[in-house]
Amino acid sequence: MNEPTMSVFFYDKTFEGLLSAVFDAYCHKIFPEKLLKTGEPVPMFIDTSHTVMTESGHSKRVWNALLNKSGDNVCNMLVYVWLSEMNGSDELLFRYICKTFDSTKKNKYNFGDSDVLEVNKIAHKVAHEALYIKQFVRFQKTADNIFFAPIRPLYNALPLTIKHFADRFADQQWIIFDMRRKYGYYYDLHAANEITFIHDDKITSGKMDESIMAKDEKLFQDLWKGYFNSMTIKERINPRLHRKNMPSRFWRELTEKN
Repeated sequence: MNEPTMSVFFYDKTFEGLLSAVFDAYCHKIFPEKLLKTGEPVPMFIDTSHTVMTESGHSKRVWNALLNKSGDNVCNMLVYVWLSEMNGSDELLFRYICKTFDSTKKNKYNFGDSDVLEVNKIAHKVAHEALYIKQFVRFQKTADNIFFAPIRPLYNALPLTIKHFADRFADQQWIIFDMRRKYGYYYDLHAANEITFIHDDKITSGKMDESIMAKDEKLFQDLWKGYFNSMTIKERINPRLHRKNMPSRFWRELTEKN
């Protein structure tokens, strides 16, 4: 009787790399128990290892096959899980994708499967985080008429909100910057492009230096704080409900909370 073998795939930890790993798994008939970043040491008791080369052609074939079999909603859900950046989410997605291809039925509603249930739960959390970003972004106007908003989302949900802001503020130049991940998007009135800042404390601290603020920005911030305070009914303050509807992790960047 043959003993079961253990295998591991090494890949570049990109979404395209993950899809390429699925392609290689079916091509070589090897389905790994672990997915590790290229260059990490090989774990003990591993019989087979394989290094995945990220190929756009391979990843597109896997993605198109997923679209054809499961539709846009499921594929969007998989992207949400990837953006969660949670430990083991890539292995979860790998198993989910393989189960989708191997099943003759739709996998989306098979909540008796722990992987299907977990994918749905994580996707819901990331979608909720994207909604929070839309609700709690606070722009500050710079001296060169660019509106800047720092955020610190729990999950990497910023890319899911960019279309919303491009539609909502199409007539303004703006930057939304993820302080946790040190990247953001700049909208130049035509398109939103990913950007990074290098060692610019006036921006990357999250608190815009008054030296680069527009002349009337401080006035508008004070007016907003005054409006916020005047609308507060002290007798109805409910801190527990307040934190539920406006998580405290967003307070640092909220003008009315400073």
